[in-house]
Amino acid sequence: MSTSVQPAIDVLIARFPDIEFAPGPLMPRDKKEDEQLCVRVPPDRLLEVMRFLREDPRCSFEQLCDLACVDYLNFPNARNRFGIVYALLSVSRGYRLWVKCFVNDPDPEVPSVTSIWWGADWPEREVYDMFGIRFEGHPDLRRILTWEGFEAHPLRKDYPLHGRGERENFVVVPREGA
Repeated sequence: MSTSVQPAIDVLIARFPDIEFAPGPLMPRDKKEDEQLCVRVPPDRLLEVMRFLREDPRCSFEQLCDLACVDYLNFPNARNRFGIVYALLSVSRGYRLWVKCFVNDPDPEVPSVTSIWWGADWPEREVYDMFGIRFEGHPDLRRILTWEGFEAHPLRKDYPLHGRGERENFVVVPREGA
């Protein structure tokens, strides 16, 4: 089983020559054989690229392992506010690929990948709830960790560390009284 994802990246670049994928390491490492690679995909091309990565037999990314978001507010040299990160796994080929899709305020939105990997359902809802990223076409985009009517997004870097008053109404229960 191959462990290098480079052939899949080469196929991806050949299939979509108009997209600047900027393949590179997810995190720089000393040993190149341990390097995990990522590509960048613009939001308007995300669905077709992700569908290709899953369906093309030269790629075969059957599994979406994780979907997360990074808030790049005040990050040095960052051009975009949010990065949505998709961790893909090709079980049959034995390699992984990370796909990053960048969006900005005031209305950050990307297409939902639930039509490709149904397992994206709850992770997309978590990112929506915690960061406010809308996933266009999601079958049930509603809050999952906070309550409906909660107006903020707690994992954004501009959210106050002590919250916005939602913790002041709880009764303090001492250990002796629990």
